[in-house]
Amino acid sequence: MTEIQRLLNRIVRLEALQAIGRSLSSSPDLRTALAAALADAARWLGADSGSVCLINPTTGFLEIEATVGFPVGADQTRLRLGEGMTGWVARSGFSARTGNVAKEPRYVALRDGVCSEVAVPLGAGEEIVGVLNLDADRMNGFDDAAEEFLREVAALMTPVIRQAWLYESARHRARLLESLVRIGQLINSTLSRDEALTTVTREARSLIGAKMCSLLLLDEGREWLELQAHHGAGEAYVANPRLAVGESLLGIVVRRRKPMQVENIQESGRYQNVRIAREEGLVSLLSVPLLYRDRAIGTLNVYTGSPHVFSDQEVRALLAYAELSALALERARLYERIVVVEEELRQSERLSALGLLAAEIAHEIRNPLTVMKMLHHALSPDTGRADEWENDFRIMGEKMDQLNQIVDRVLDFARRTEPKLAATDVNQLLDDLHILTRHKLKAQGVALEHRLDSRLPRVLADATQLEQAFLNLTLNAVEAMPEGGILRIRSRALPIGTRGGVTTHVAVRFRDTGVGMSSEQQALAFKTVLNTTKARGSGLGLAIVGRVIEQHHGVIRVHSHPGRGTVFTLVLPVRH
Repeated sequence: MTEIQRLLNRIVRLEALQAIGRSLSSSPDLRTALAAALADAARWLGADSGSVCLINPTTGFLEIEATVGFPVGADQTRLRLGEGMTGWVARSGFSARTGNVAKEPRYVALRDGVCSEVAVPLGAGEEIVGVLNLDADRMNGFDDAAEEFLREVAALMTPVIRQAWLYESARHRARLLESLVRIGQLINSTLSRDEALTTVTREARSLIGAKMCSLLLLDEGREWLELQAHHGAGEAYVANPRLAVGESLLGIVVRRRKPMQVENIQESGRYQNVRIAREEGLVSLLSVPLLYRDRAIGTLNVYTGSPHVFSDQEVRALLAYAELSALALERARLYERIVVVEEELRQSERLSALGLLAAEIAHEIRNPLTVMKMLHHALSPDTGRADEWENDFRIMGEKMDQLNQIVDRVLDFARRTEPKLAATDVNQLLDDLHILTRHKLKAQGVALEHRLDSRLPRVLADATQLEQAFLNLTLNAVEAMPEGGILRIRSRALPIGTRGGVTTHVAVRFRDTGVGMSSEQQALAFKTVLNTTKARGSGLGLAIVGRVIEQHHGVIRVHSHPGRGTVFTLVLPVRH
């Protein structure tokens, strides 16, 4: 071959490589770009078929990314490193060529009629990312020049593949992070436990792109995992009995507090419900522990409908999501507990109010009863007309004695319980009150503003009774602001009665922006419940507040104007 001929051949090769380079940049989609470049290379070398196989970094298998001239379904083939000529090239990093595949023991047939093959690595050294193959239906279809040309094509493909992988990896990571942020906001805005469970499973399934997601929680004895929520599960899975922690695959996740994945649970000897997995079409499983304060409380599980090896990014994302989910579930549980505690306090208020009401009724009964007894004695049989009245007067006296005994029992029941006094942090009670009522305030559109004196001394008080008084004043303020408003709570040390610079009283003020109170309502605010002037409710709350403050040797004042809000001021002694 003359120098001119070699130069012309080189020009043609460069033009071919330039065309292949243009094909590689013709589409942002990696598979489309590789398919176009592969078709150009096959056409230039006269090949009948070819493929680009890439190493899956998660599984380590060679997977076909692009083909030309292959039958339908051949691109689903996966090869281990070292399997076939392609696997050998991927593991060794060297090219391979055969002029007769029948004499090549490493050859694995993917298409009938192939006689010769050439394969070159994509990448160099320890950075092999895949293999580029071309096949011919003729013997000795490729020579040294064809192999060299194919290596040059591989050199063009390699950076495109790496760049696409980096871009896809960054995009996938960004998508997972965005999902985690969005999901975190979503589940942390959920207060209902059932709603939180539904949200967690639905969004976890979306995060991974799974076929189904389930959430199992430990029972109180920590011996069983019980299904609490699912998304995408069928009847067979839902009806599945609970799992023993000590004997199940998911129990291992709880015991070790580590994630676990199974590529195909339908063929796994460790998975307990293979029949259900086959019936539901569940294949790959990723299970991560739900941890709260480093303690496993259950598992979050995602299932795919086809074989899948979860990447490190997917595992880390689901672990982070499970951590958020555990916090959300615990938050929902605490909120439900707060609701229960609030209801218990309300019930305590009702019982206390019942005692007040019973006492007042007893006093109201005793007054006419006393008059009746006086008249009874005045008209006794001793007046000289005992013949027909004696028996009637005896019965009347017995019944009045019975009524008197009933009144005594009611008064005993309603007798005020003396407070159990101890050094009490008023600011702490007000902070706890905020935690207890914050959801109710938010639901009613009431903003809470705290201004607490950090130097406030402790008072000698019954913390439970004082907290009940604070709760009643807060609920009273909420009721006075049906359209929402602002509740301002302030605590401060009072300079009155100081000796040697030691404060002897503290004040707590509740100021609302509600409908206000009339002069009559203010005058009767802390009076008996039978004289209440409230349009709604029983009027018991403020009566209880007045009783509590009185028992603590304190003073409570109210200042209000209709339509301009109300201020309640409590003054409590530091020592009695």
